[in-house]
Amino acid sequence: MRLMFPVALVLALSACGEVWNDPYPAATRGENILFTAFVQRPKHLDPVQSYTEDEGQFTQQIYEPPLQYHYLKEPYTLVPLTADGMPTLRWLEAKGDAGREGAAGGTQSVYEIRIRPGILYQPHPAFARDAAGTFAYHDLSRARIDSLRSPYALALRGTRELVADDYIYQIKRLAHPRLHSPIFSLMEQYIVGLDAFAKRLDSANAELVKRRGAEAWLDLREFPLEGVERVDAYTFRIRLKAPYPQFLFWLAMPFFAPMPWEAERFFQQPGMAAQNLTLDWWPIGTGPYMLIENDPNARMVLVRNPNFRGEPYPSEGAPGDAAAGLLADAGRPMPFIGQVIFSLEKEGIPYWNKFLQGYYDFSGISSDNFDQAVRVAVEGEATLTPEMRERGIELRTSVAATIIYLGANALDPVVGGESNAAARTRARLLRQALAIAIDWEEYLSIFANGRGEVAHSPLTPGIFGYRAGRAGINRITHEWRNGAARRRSLSAAQALLAKAGYPDGRDARSGEPLVLYLDTVGRGPGDKPRFDWWRKQFATLGIQLEIRETDWNRFQEKIRKGSQQLFILGWNADYPDPENLMFLLHGPQGRARGQGENAANYRNPEFDALFGRMKNIPNSPERAQLIDQMVAIYQRDAPWIGGFHPKDFMLFHSWLGNVKPNNMARNNLKYLKMDPVRREALREAWNQPVLWPLGLIALALLVTILPALASYRRRERKVARPPRRVDAA
Repeated sequence: MRLMFPVALVLALSACGEVWNDPYPAATRGENILFTAFVQRPKHLDPVQSYTEDEGQFTQQIYEPPLQYHYLKEPYTLVPLTADGMPTLRWLEAKGDAGREGAAGGTQSVYEIRIRPGILYQPHPAFARDAAGTFAYHDLSRARIDSLRSPYALALRGTRELVADDYIYQIKRLAHPRLHSPIFSLMEQYIVGLDAFAKRLDSANAELVKRRGAEAWLDLREFPLEGVERVDAYTFRIRLKAPYPQFLFWLAMPFFAPMPWEAERFFQQPGMAAQNLTLDWWPIGTGPYMLIENDPNARMVLVRNPNFRGEPYPSEGAPGDAAAGLLADAGRPMPFIGQVIFSLEKEGIPYWNKFLQGYYDFSGISSDNFDQAVRVAVEGEATLTPEMRERGIELRTSVAATIIYLGANALDPVVGGESNAAARTRARLLRQALAIAIDWEEYLSIFANGRGEVAHSPLTPGIFGYRAGRAGINRITHEWRNGAARRRSLSAAQALLAKAGYPDGRDARSGEPLVLYLDTVGRGPGDKPRFDWWRKQFATLGIQLEIRETDWNRFQEKIRKGSQQLFILGWNADYPDPENLMFLLHGPQGRARGQGENAANYRNPEFDALFGRMKNIPNSPERAQLIDQMVAIYQRDAPWIGGFHPKDFMLFHSWLGNVKPNNMARNNLKYLKMDPVRREALREAWNQPVLWPLGLIALALLVTILPALASYRRRERKVARPPRRVDAA
C-alpha cells in the first residue's frame, strides 16, 4: 500500500482545484479590494514636502486641496473639491485699497475660497478626547511612544470638521524652517508677507530649540501671516503680490491641502520621529482613503475613510465617454472600492507575470513585455495582441504632459554663439540642420516601441495653445504630405549646415572636422545601442559626436555652471498651463545666470516680451495668438533640437471599471470600481496548478523503486537453509 502513496497524492492534488500561487491571504479572495504595486518607496507623505508621482499615488487619495481636475473632461478642467464653488478673484491697489471687482486694474490679486461645511477628517488618535474633553494622546509618556509602531495601535479615535484655519495652517507650513517645502521659493515671490513670515519663524524656531530641544512643537497658530486672512469658519483669502492666474492650479495640489494643528501637535511629541510616527509616514486627511499600513519595504494599505462624505461620480465627460461606459455610475457616491493594497515590486518581470495571472488589476508596459502585449501599426495606432484580448485585458493610452528634449546651451560658442550677431546666425543654422537630421520618429520606434509623439513645440497635447495636425507642425523640420507631418530630407539639413559654414561637417575656414559633445547621464552597459544611434544621427551630416557620460550629480553641476554643450533633459508639467512649459525658455530663468529652469540658457528679447504678456492673461484668442508667435520663434531659433512627448500605455483587466488616464487628476482611485466575483473566477481559471510533471516524476520513482523493492521482498521470503555440518578430523 505504501507504494501507491505518490500516485494517490498527485491524483488528490489534481482534483482539489485550489490555486497555489495566490500571493495574498485567503481572507482577501472575493473582496472589494484593488491590488496594485509600487516600485519605489515614497520618501515624503507630508503634503508640504511631497512632490513626486510615486508619492502622489498615496497622498492624493488622502489629502484634499480646495480644487481638483475633472476626471473625464478634456482638456484639463479645474472644478471644486472641498471648495463650495470656484474661488473668487478681486484686485487691490498698491496700498491695499479695494480696486475694481474682477478687473486686472490693481497690483495685487486676492483669491477668496469658501469651504463646504460638514466635511470631516478621517478617524485618528490625534483628535481623540477622554471623558473630560482633554486630548487623550497629546502628552504620551516616552515609554508608551517607544512601544508604538502605528498610531492606530492607540485605542481611541476622534475626528472634527474641516475649517478654513486648517488651510491657513498648511500655507504657513510652506515656510516652516524644519520642513523645506520644494515650492517655498516660488510661493514667497507671490504670497504677500510669506518671506517675512519665514524669517520670523526661523528666529522663533531657533529660540524654541534652544529652550526646549529640537523636537519641541512650533505652534504656527501663534504667528500671523499677512497675505492669508481668515474671513469666517469656512472662508479664507490669499493675497498675492502680483497677478498670477496659474495660482488656481496650485490650489489643486497637496501643497495646499488642509493640515489640522492637532496632527502636528500629536506627531511632534518627543520620541515620535524615532518610531517613524510622523506626518511624513502617517498622513491625516479628509479624502476618500486613509493609510492604515505603511511598510515601504513590502506593502502599503489604503482603506475607505468611514467619515468620507460620499462625493458623487461625474455626470458629464468628454465625447465618447458615455459610449465607453464611463458615465454609467453618474451621481453614485464614491469611492467604490473599499481597500487598496500596494505591494512593492522592484523587478519588472514579476510585476508583469502577476498582472497576467490576475494578481494585479492594472499595469503599465515596459520594453521587455511590449511585444507580448501590443502591436503598433505603421500609423502609430496601438492594438492589443490576441493573447491579451483573449484574457479580456483592455488598453488605454494617453500622451503625457511631458517633453523630453535635446537642448543646446546658448552659452557655448559653437551651438549657442552669443558673442556676436554673425556667431548667433551661424549657431542657429547649425541647430536647424541638426533639428532636421536627428530622426526622432526613428528614435521612438527603436527605443520606445513607438510610445510617443514627436514634439513640434514646447507645448504638450492637452495644454492651451497646443496645435495638432497641419497647423502645429514645425515647418523648419517637417512638411505636410499625404495628410501627415513628414521630416524634411537630409539634403535640406546638409544645405543649412553648409550655409552655417560647415559643408560636409567641416569648418569652411579651417578645414577641421566639426566635433560636438553630448553630456548625458550613464545608466550602464545597456546605453551602448542608444549612444551608437546618436553618433549615427550626427554622422549623417559628417559631424563627429563625442558622448561625455557622467553621473547625475556631475551632470547637474555642469547644467548649473552652463559648461555643457548638448544635453538631454525632460519636464513634466506641474499644471496644464502654457506658462509652465514656455518658462523653460524664458531668458531670466536661465540656469547658469539665474538658477532657473531654462537649462539651455536661451535668451531672446522678443520671446521674453511675449512671455511676459502671455503668462498673466486668461485663455483667450489673444493668448493663443501670443503663443503662436512664441512657438514660431522657438521653431526658428531651435534652442531645443527637437524632442518628443512620451505616450503612457495602461493595461487593465475586464473586472476593473471607470478607467480613464488623466495626467493631472491623480486622485483617481475613488473613481474606479471592481467586480471581485469575476476576478476570483478568472484568477482560478488562469492559475490552476500544472500537475502532470509531478505524475511523471512519481512514475519515474516507481519504475526505479519497484525492481529494487521486488528483489528485497524475494530475499525476505526465502526459507532459511540449515547450517552445513563439519566433522572433526
